[in-house]
Amino acid sequence: MRVDVADPPKQPAKPTVKGVKGVKGLKPVKPPPRRQPHRALVGWISFAAALLAIGGLAGCLALLLVQQRHAAAQQARDQRFVDAAEQTVVNMFSYKQDNIDESVNRFYNGTSGPLRGMLGANNNIDNLKGLFRSTNATSEAVVNGAALEGIDTVTDNASVLVSVRVTVADVDGTNKPSMPYRLRVIVHEDDQGRMTGYDLKYPDGGN
Repeated sequence: MRVDVADPPKQPAKPTVKGVKGVKGLKPVKPPPRRQPHRALVGWISFAAALLAIGGLAGCLALLLVQQRHAAAQQARDQRFVDAAEQTVVNMFSYKQDNIDESVNRFYNGTSGPLRGMLGANNNIDNLKGLFRSTNATSEAVVNGAALEGIDTVTDNASVLVSVRVTVADVDGTNKPSMPYRLRVIVHEDDQGRMTGYDLKYPDGGN
């Protein structure tokens, strides 16, 4: 007699993680969400850096402009000293018989300091006019060159070397041989910026 025995019940299958046997199914762990950057703060920092860069560039440009203006002003002042020295020499040597008073007065009015004191002493102005009249001649001075030697910033005096050629013509209009002169002219600038011939010397330092 045959007795059929029932098969044992099957065990339910254990849940597994795909690809891994014997491990219970779990949700995969995701990385934490990335922090959002502070976009507003970054924007302000970038804006501030840009302002600093622009400000630095503007400062450099402003400094260059100030330096250029200062250099241009100094160059113009130097030229004014030279021009005043040249004019002093031309006024001293130039005259015509029909404008001696005007010529001598122009020379005197363009002087100051020791030079003006010397011309104004002992009736020298009238004596000079009389001397020019007695020559019955005319005189013309032409500046060949002039150079600024230096400026005393304490006294506002400048030393200028002037090379001049003087031509005298007699009453008949005949020119005598031109005479060259080299003079060291001291030019003074007053508080109003007016420049005048302050003193005259020879290049070797003598009066």
